[in-house]
Parts: sequence; structure tokens; C-alpha cells
Amino acid sequence: MNTFDNARTEFTDTTLTQPVIPGDFADPSVIRVGDTYYAAATSSEWAPHYPLFTSKDLIHWKQLGYVFPQTPVWASASFWAPELFYHNGTYYVYYTARRKSDGISCIGVATSKDPEKGFTDHGIIVAFGKEAIDAFVIESEGMLYITFKAYGLDKRPIELLGYQLTADGLKTVGEPFMLLRDEERMGMEGQCIVKRNNYYYLFYSAGGCCGRSCSYHVNVARSASLKGPYVKYDKNPVLTGYDTWKCTGHGTIVTTAKGKDFYLYHAYSKKDDVYTGRQGMLASLSWNEYIGWPLLQPVSGEKPAGFADEFLSNKLSDAWQWDFRHATPDIKTENGVLYLSGKTTANNKTGTALTIRPYSANYEITTVVKNHNASLKGLVVYGDANQAVGIGVQNDLVQVWSVKDSVKKVLSEIPVKAAFVYLKITVRKGHQLQFFRGTADGAWKELTTGEPYFNADFLSQWDRSPRPGLIQQGTAPAAFDFFKINYTDN
Repeated sequence: MNTFDNARTEFTDTTLTQPVIPGDFADPSVIRVGDTYYAAATSSEWAPHYPLFTSKDLIHWKQLGYVFPQTPVWASASFWAPELFYHNGTYYVYYTARRKSDGISCIGVATSKDPEKGFTDHGIIVAFGKEAIDAFVIESEGMLYITFKAYGLDKRPIELLGYQLTADGLKTVGEPFMLLRDEERMGMEGQCIVKRNNYYYLFYSAGGCCGRSCSYHVNVARSASLKGPYVKYDKNPVLTGYDTWKCTGHGTIVTTAKGKDFYLYHAYSKKDDVYTGRQGMLASLSWNEYIGWPLLQPVSGEKPAGFADEFLSNKLSDAWQWDFRHATPDIKTENGVLYLSGKTTANNKTGTALTIRPYSANYEITTVVKNHNASLKGLVVYGDANQAVGIGVQNDLVQVWSVKDSVKKVLSEIPVKAAFVYLKITVRKGHQLQFFRGTADGAWKELTTGEPYFNADFLSQWDRSPRPGLIQQGTAPAAFDFFKINYTDN
């Protein structure tokens, strides 16, 4: 396997660029410890919280699990921007979440001696005004500092602030200091800092981060001192949309063992847009020897493959997540069957959804329901508990249904008499859906909804993509034989 210490770093054809961590992987952070890279990203309203990946070469990544299998006791929602840091044999993650008591976004910290064995949460480290988000930690001249975004909800310019940290990295020291102010009111967040050539370079993202109208891009400023003053580069932005990708931003820098710098960031696909979310991208980072400012050149990953789960392990695959605000799933895998049920909130019109991150807006998902009861059991494309579409079997009926603005409708239904019920949803352009049930002769019969396809463009949320997966609603569990997603891009 090639590594970037030996492989190409020049970027030639952006039309072929693939993410290195495909699917929704927003606000990524990356570190290197020895010959191993670790990356984590925003999980927003999905649990478990903060997907954690590892790699030996920055191109091929494998999921280790999650930073938090259980929700930290102080936090309630909006799990954003986990920042990884390694210091004196300890792994740290500085993360943003909403405080349960008042809904204000604060920065927490957790530690681990081995990321594969989980993290211990130490609670809130930074609470500042109406919000403190987007932590970044740096060691400078033997001391640790944490930086973050402040005043994002105030009627004043955003500021990037910093605190000194205690030697163990678990508490702030003294009063905050300002690094940079958003005088232009263009937005300023997702900062990271690296020292090169006697300057501290502060990379930050400006513009709107999320959704169809996003305008994210990466700017840079530099200073001879960590605490400033910083001078913005007059050729900003240093990274913006290119060919098939848009709204680039919120990344961190990692250095290989041989001293080459790379920037892991996120971007939306122009083709798939909000239906695959902000995907994990990579760029090589070089420094102009004459003027000292950085140059970022995107580097391609490999085209992602589909996903299949036959539930042969007693442990659920790390690919699966659920909307923890609206459902607490009860999950069991046994003898190649997944049993799914759960407790849902009163305002949940959809049920318990178990979902995966899609890599493309064009795909088909299939499953087999193996049991017969009064619960709804089947496939779903899930935006939120009040925005979802699916097909399932309930008693002796196969139903196509939607939940839009908390109103549930049955779009189509047919009777079924079968021990096992095969179901399929095809998705085109992220929102054009068709629904099928398998017949005894192995063919597929479409359940029509009155149009050539059902328009599910209402599913996308402001900061996360709709997700395909499995659904159960009712008191009796669902039993699934397998789940499979195939991508159908030409």
C-alpha cells in the first residue's frame, strides 16, 4: 500500500476527485501518532456520537467506532466539530455539544490512552456567552492553548478567541485573548493553526457552512506570535469550490513522518449536493518559498463501494447510527438476523430508524422482513422523526408511507401473504424515490404513488443528509435477514 511519503501529491484532474472518507463527515479533525492517523467528525443529531476512523496512508480509512457510544451526561444535542489532539501519551477530543440545562453550545473534553478502547468524558471545559464552538488546540513554547469561535449568535462581529490550558489539558487558565475578528461579517469559524517558517498560520472558514445555499471557503492569516496580531492573506481564499465540489472548509492539518503537510476538510458534491452531506476530502499543503503563504491542492481518494450487512456478528456494525433525540433503539443480532425495536418520543411519527451514511445520491436499498406482526417493518429514507419516507410490511399489508411536517400518510398499499417479504427502494438524485416488493418468482413489483417517482426533497436537514436504512414502528420487534445498498451512478 502506498503512503503519501512515497506516492503522488500533485493534483491533475479535479473531475475525478473522490473523497477519502465518503458520506457525511463534516468538520473533520485529523492527527498522526507514530505511523497511524486518526480522524473524527461531526455527528450532529446521530448516535453514537462522533465517528472515529483510522488510516496508515490518509487515503484508505477504516472506522474504529465512535468517540462516545453513550451520550455524555451534560449534553443534549448538536454534536459538532470534535478536535483530536495527542499530548504526553494521552489522546484528547475537544468537542462541541449543547448543554442540557439551557441548550447553549459549549466545548467539552474527553481523554483516552487508546482510542480503540473508548474515551472518558471530563465535561465542559469552555462555556462562553451564547455559544462556544469549534475548538482547536495547539502547543506553543511548551504551553497548551485552546481556540474557539465566539459571538456567533450576537449582533457583533464573530471573534476567534483563545485560552491557555493547564498542563493536563483539562482546564482553562486566566482570561481569554482574541486571535482574529470577523470585521467583514462574512463568517469565521473552523480554525486551525500551524507554525511554519517562523509564522503562525491561522486557517479559517468563511461564508455559510451548510445546505443548498452554502458558500464556505478557506482563508488564511498569519502572525509572528500565536496571540497575534494576524494579517490576512491578500489572495484569499486559499481553498474554494472546484469542478465537482463546493463549499470547502473546516479542516485540520496533519504532517507525515517525512514532514509533508496535508489538510483534511469537508465539501459538498455539486452533483449530489445535500443528499450526501459534507464529505471528507484531502488536500496537499505546500508553502511558497518566496512569499511564505500556503498552497492547497486537492488529492483524490478512491471511488467508494456499496455496503451490505448480513448481521452475522453479535456486535452491530459501526456503519449504523440512529436519531437519538427521538428514539432509543433495542437492537439484537442473532443467527444472521437483526431484531429491531425501540422506545420513541411522543412526537415521533416515524418509528425507530437505523440508518447509514449514503455515499451517492443514486442508489437502491433492499432487505427481507422475516417476521409477521402488527408493527411496521421495512426500509426508510430518513431526514428526521417528522420528515421520512419508507416502505414496510404491517400484518398482511405492504405499505408505502411518508411523514412530512409530522403528518403521516399511506401513499400506496397492497395485500401480501408470504413468510418472508422482500422490499426495495430506488433513489435517484437523492429525492426521486420508487418502491418495490419482491414477488414469488424473484421479480420486483412496484407500488406506485401516483407519479413516476415520489418527490422526497423535503427530507434534507440544514446540517445533515437524509439517510437510508431500516425502520420499525410498533410494540413488536422487526426481524431483518440483511440490508444492502448498491450505488447506481453511471
